[in-house]
Amino acid sequence: MPSSDSKFRVGLVQMSCARDPNQNLAKAEWRIREAAGRGAQIVCLPELFRSEYFCREENAGLFALAEPVPGPTTETLSRLARELKVVIVGPVFERRGPGVYHNTAVVIDAGGELLGLYRKMHIPDDPLYYEKFYFAPGDLGVPRFDTRFARIAVQICWDQWYPEAARMAALGGASIVFYPTAIGWHPAEKDEHGSTQLDAWRTVQRGHAIANGIYVAAVNRVGLEGPPEGGLEFWGHSFVSDPFGKMTARARVDEEETLVVECDPRQVEEARRQWPFLRDRRVDAYAPILNRWLDQ
Repeated sequence: MPSSDSKFRVGLVQMSCARDPNQNLAKAEWRIREAAGRGAQIVCLPELFRSEYFCREENAGLFALAEPVPGPTTETLSRLARELKVVIVGPVFERRGPGVYHNTAVVIDAGGELLGLYRKMHIPDDPLYYEKFYFAPGDLGVPRFDTRFARIAVQICWDQWYPEAARMAALGGASIVFYPTAIGWHPAEKDEHGSTQLDAWRTVQRGHAIANGIYVAAVNRVGLEGPPEGGLEFWGHSFVSDPFGKMTARARVDEEETLVVECDPRQVEEARRQWPFLRDRRVDAYAPILNRWLDQ
């Protein structure tokens, strides 16, 4: 297990994605190399980076994009992690078995070992986000991964709106939660609602950082996918928040970019000393939260 007070550097790869999975994998590889060359030790890619965001439609033919774990993507990322001596968080469209698919992220340690995987638990079903057609809900809970450089946790996109999972990651000793993401605007809504949606997205994740005294790293894609008036404009803005909710780095809205940010676990301790939310939790009073709804 890594030392609990050792600093570590994370790399966030904000990229656009093409239709060709091989093109996307090649781009991800050189972006990981770029991040490692700038000192990143743990590098995270965006959600479903091997393809365009295919959940904009319900099309059974798109299940052909899925792959097993281990599989081609994990093999490439494992080789790269071993060569560069970096940890890689790599999202994958996982084919678990015939008819069973997951939105997954693998965690590969700096020696190339597959430490494990996280399967997205919260699955949306909204216009242009038809994920329930493709993905079964994750069944692995909120695992933590002891990488060479830090204990980390991973959530995926829609998970980022739920405080329970971030709390579980913090209680399990993670220093940082990575949120690989594919989120953007419906172009027709952008003028009226765009700034509010983006602000809410940033605010809720900074709230997780503050409430749990933990680092948060959100890793989004960029670019318009689909027709100009009926597709999705991914809004970028990948960022890292420290345990006090300060954004220590933020990418732009419409450009590919690789962020490299140093994280200091001593800030986790400092935040929790000043704001002892974990100390003051009333764990004896929270059982009702396990219900879908509290009847009056």
